Amino acid sequence: MTRIRRGYIARRRRTKIRLFASSFRGAHSRLTRTITQQKIRALVSAHRDRDRQKINFRRLWITRINAAIRERGVCYSYSRLINGLYKRQLLLNRKILAQIAISNRNCLYMISNEIIKEVGWKESTG
Repeated sequence: MTRIRRGYIARRRRTKIRLFASSFRGAHSRLTRTITQQKIRALVSAHRDRDRQKINFRRLWITRINAAIRERGVCYSYSRLINGLYKRQLLLNRKILAQIAISNRNCLYMISNEIIKEVGWKESTG
C-alpha cells in the first residue's frame, strides 16, 4: 500500500498563525499550541487597549486644559470652562482645546474670558 500524503489545509493554517507570532520570543513563536494561545491573548490585549487608549488621551487633554486655565491665576477651573462652553453652545471638543492650550495659550485665555463675561461667574479667591 502506498503512503497517502496529507492535505495542505492544516499546514496552511499553522503557517498563517506562525507568521502572526514570528516576532514573539521563545516557544511563543515555535510551538503551535503556545502560538495559538499567545495569538488569542495578543488580540484580547489589543482590543482592550484600544479602548484604554481613548480614555488615556481624554485624561491627558483634560489635564492639559486644566493646567493652562489654572496657570492664569484666576479662580477658574476646567469644569467651569466646559460648563460655560456648553451653556454658550460652543462646539469645541477637548482635543481641540488641548491643542489650543499648547500652541496658542492667549487664544484659550480669550475664550475663557468671554465665557466668564457671558456666564457671569464671580472671581473669588479660594
